[in-house]
Amino acid sequence: MSIPVLEPPTRPSNRPQRPRRRAGWVVAPVTGTAVLLASAPVASIVQGASWFGHAAGIVGLVLAVGLVLHRAHPVLVATAQLAAVFELLVLAFTGQPLPGPAAAAELGDLLVGAAGQIETGLPPVPATPEILLLITGAFGLVTIAGHAIAVSAAAPAIAGIPLLAVFTVPTALAGSALPWWAITAAAAGFGLLLLTRDGVSTQLPAGIAVTTVAIVAALLLGSAATMVGTGGRFTGGSGAGGSGGSIGLNPFTSLRGQLIQDHPTELFRVSGLPRPQYLRALTLRDFVPQTGFQAGAPAPGVPLTGPLPTGAAQNAERAVITVENRGFRDYWLPLYSDPQAVTGLSDHDWRFDPASGIAYHRRAREEDGWQEQATLPAPTAAQLRAAAGPLDVDRGYLSTEGVDPRVTALAAEATRGARTGFDKAVALVDYFTGPGSRFSYSLQTAPGAGDNALVEFLTVGRTGYCEQFASAMTIMLRTVGVPARVAVGFTAGTAATGYRAVTTADAHAWVEAYFPGHGWMTFDPTPLTDGRALVPPYVQEVHDQERGPDSPGQNTDPAPKPDTGIDEAPPPEPAAAPPVESGDPASTGPGFFWVLPVAGLVVLLSGLAPAGLRILVRRRRLAAVAAGGPGAAVAGWEELLAESTDRGVLVRPNETVRATARRLVREHRLEENAQRALRAVVRAVEASWYGDRGPDEIPVGAGQLEVAVRTVATGIAAGRGLSLRERLLPRSLLSRTGRPAPAGVPTDGG
Repeated sequence: MSIPVLEPPTRPSNRPQRPRRRAGWVVAPVTGTAVLLASAPVASIVQGASWFGHAAGIVGLVLAVGLVLHRAHPVLVATAQLAAVFELLVLAFTGQPLPGPAAAAELGDLLVGAAGQIETGLPPVPATPEILLLITGAFGLVTIAGHAIAVSAAAPAIAGIPLLAVFTVPTALAGSALPWWAITAAAAGFGLLLLTRDGVSTQLPAGIAVTTVAIVAALLLGSAATMVGTGGRFTGGSGAGGSGGSIGLNPFTSLRGQLIQDHPTELFRVSGLPRPQYLRALTLRDFVPQTGFQAGAPAPGVPLTGPLPTGAAQNAERAVITVENRGFRDYWLPLYSDPQAVTGLSDHDWRFDPASGIAYHRRAREEDGWQEQATLPAPTAAQLRAAAGPLDVDRGYLSTEGVDPRVTALAAEATRGARTGFDKAVALVDYFTGPGSRFSYSLQTAPGAGDNALVEFLTVGRTGYCEQFASAMTIMLRTVGVPARVAVGFTAGTAATGYRAVTTADAHAWVEAYFPGHGWMTFDPTPLTDGRALVPPYVQEVHDQERGPDSPGQNTDPAPKPDTGIDEAPPPEPAAAPPVESGDPASTGPGFFWVLPVAGLVVLLSGLAPAGLRILVRRRRLAAVAAGGPGAAVAGWEELLAESTDRGVLVRPNETVRATARRLVREHRLEENAQRALRAVVRAVEASWYGDRGPDEIPVGAGQLEVAVRTVATGIAAGRGLSLRERLLPRSLLSRTGRPAPAGVPTDGG
C-alpha cells in the first residue's frame, strides 16, 4: 500500500483557524483595572500613595506574563505568573538577584514584621517595607486568581469574587466610614468585569445602565451610611477627625497604634484645669509572666452618674473640668485624678470602679462631652515621705509572681539608699530619666511581652516607648514594697486659647504608686524630650533640692509642640538606623521602581522561553532521526506534525497516519519531491509501529529518513512562513492537541 502523490491544489483551501479569544487581549487589562479600582479602600488603612505604585507594578507584571503566555495551559500561565511575582518580591524587598535561602529568610522576616505592625497598628498605618511587601504580594495573588477566572476560564463576571478580598479586607479594618470615591471606584471595577463578556456589543446599553445604577447607589449609600468600615480588627473611633482615638480591650496595642500615626487626630478639648494633668482612661493591675500587663474586668462598681466615693487625699485641690469629645470612642471614659461627680453623659449605663479608678461601659461609646468635678492631689515631697498607715488597697498591686530575680536585683540596686516608698519611686524615675540614665525612648522597638522581655529591656536593649518604661517601673516598685499600677491614657496635650487640645499623639502610659492618706500618685519614667512629659510638683521639688536653691526648676507645663503627630523624642541611636515609617516611595525598602526594568527583562525572558524550548525540542527530534534506531521514525513524524501545528494545521488524534499525511499534502500544498519524502516517512513510521512491510516497501535507512524529514519540513515551511507571534508562541508547544496515533490503530487504505 502506498500514499498517492497529490498535485498541489489550484487554489488555496480553507485551512482550519484557531478561534480568536477575545479574553486574552481585552479581559486581561480590564481585570487588572478592576483590581486596582477595587483597591481604593486601601487608602484608608495605609498612609501615603506608595502602596498604589507597588500594587500597580505587580498587577502589570502578572498581566504581562499572562498575555505573553495566553495560549498556554492555564496551569502553566498561573505558575509563570506566580514565579514572576516571587522574583519581583525578591528583587524589590531583599536586593537579591534571584530567589534563594537568603532571600526567603529576608522575606520571612519582613512578613513577621508586617504581622507585628498589624497587631499594634491603628489605621492608617505607615507604608513600611513590611506593609508594602504584604500589599504587593497580596495584589499579585489576587490578580493571578482574577486572571485565571476571567481569562483562562473565560468567566470575567465570576472574577469579582477574589476582588471582594481587595475591597472587604481594608473596609473591615478601616477605622471610619469609607470615602465616597472608594465605594464608587470599587463599583466601577465590578461593572467593568460585567461588560467584558462575549456578545457585550448587543448588551452594552443595558450593561452601562446597570453599572451606572450601581455606582449611583454606591454613592448614595456611601454618603448616607456611617457604619461602613467600623468595627474591624484595628480598634478605631469615629468622629470628625476621621480615624479616632481608642484605648480598647488591648490598651498597649491601641496605644502604640495611635502614637505611630503620621497625622494626629484631635480627641478632646479640655477646659477648667488649674494645671496640666494626665488624663487617665484605665489602669492595669495584673502582670502575667510571658505576656505582660493585662486589662482585667473592672469591679461592678457604682453608677458613674450617681454619687461617687470621695477620697481622703491631703492637700487636694478641687476643680470643675469640662471635656469636649472630638473623636474618642471606647469602653472607657477618660477622667482626671479622683472624680467626685460626672455629669453631662447621654448614657446612664456608665459605671465607676473606685478601686481601679476606671469608668467603663459594656459597649464602646462616644459621648459628646462631660463635666467632671475632680479632686487633684497636690502633696509635698515631705508629706509623701511621711505617708504612713495601713495599705488599704488590693494586694494585687504588690504582686510580683513570676518576676525574674534579676529584675528584683536591679530594683534593689537602683533604690539603694532610699528609705521611704516615695524616695524609692523618685529613685526609679531618675534611673530611667536622670542625667546618667542609659535608657532612651523610641517607637521603633517592638512592644514588650512578659518577664523575659522585661529583663531584656532592662539589661540589653534599654530602648523602648512608654509601655516598656511604665511596665518596668511598676514591677520594680512592687519588688521594693510600693503598691503600683500602670495607667494608660493621655498626656496634658497642647495649650490653646481657652482649652487644652488632646490628640492621638498624646496617648501615653505612666506609673501610679499608692501612698496611705494621699492615694495614687503619678510618676512618669519615660524619657520624653518633646515637652509632653509632666514632672509632678513633688518630684520636681526633690530635683530642685538636689540641684540647690540657685538652680532653675524644670517647667512642669509643657510648651506647645509642633503638630508632628508622632510620639517621637530622642535623636536616633547611632547603633542602628530605625525603620522608616513614612509613605515616601524613596524610603520603602531597597527600592521598588529601579527593579521595574529588571522585571521587564524577566517578562521578556519569559516571553522568549516558549520559542527557545521549541528550538530545543526540534533539535532533539532531528538528532534522534539522524541517530537512527527504533524511535527515529516516530521522532521525525512528531517533528513534521509540530511544523504543521505551528502553522495552524492541528493534529487530529483520531486520524490515521496516512489520512494525516494526505491532509498535510493538501493543506500545505506540498510539491512532488516533498510528497515522495513524506511517503517515505510514513512508510518508516508504519514499519516501526507494526513491523510489517509490503513487498514493494523497502525499509528506509537512517540517512534517508533524515533527508526525507528535512525535505518535508522544508516543503511545509515553503507553503507558509511563521509570523513573529507564531515564532514566540509556537502552537505545537503551547496548544493542547493530540499526539500521533498509538500502536495498534490500523491505517486506512491509500
